Amino acid sequence: MNATRIRLGLLALTLTASSAVSAAQCSLKVVDGWVRLPPAAMPMMAGFGRIENPCTKPLTITGASSAAFGEVEMHETRVVEGISRMRAVPELRLAPGESAVFKPGGLHLMLMEPGAALKPGSKVAIEFKLKDGGKALGEFVVKKAGE
Repeated sequence: MNATRIRLGLLALTLTASSAVSAAQCSLKVVDGWVRLPPAAMPMMAGFGRIENPCTKPLTITGASSAAFGEVEMHETRVVEGISRMRAVPELRLAPGESAVFKPGGLHLMLMEPGAALKPGSKVAIEFKLKDGGKALGEFVVKKAGE
């Protein structure tokens, strides 16, 4: 009977440990990420897509970076009193199972100071910083405006 209890205890401990590891490894997911090329050479571009939180706990994005750009910021465009205004978004909280859509004219990534010319079809990696100290990598495909 003691051997059975020990086996059950070890099984419970193993299941608890593997659940904790799975929960700790859960991170946001970038879906359909893309970067819009400007019509002419400019010092900034915009990034779009959907960011999902598949985890069982809330996630808060506190920033982003990319080797392809000198600076990456989250911004939001809103119409205030009939005037379109853009403002920085310092944090973006996603509840479990929630997603945020980054789209033209709304929430988006400002990609400033490109390090090199980008070509349609190339891919850009953007790393998102999370409030809990974690990081998540997203892939963004470069597209011409209007594609």
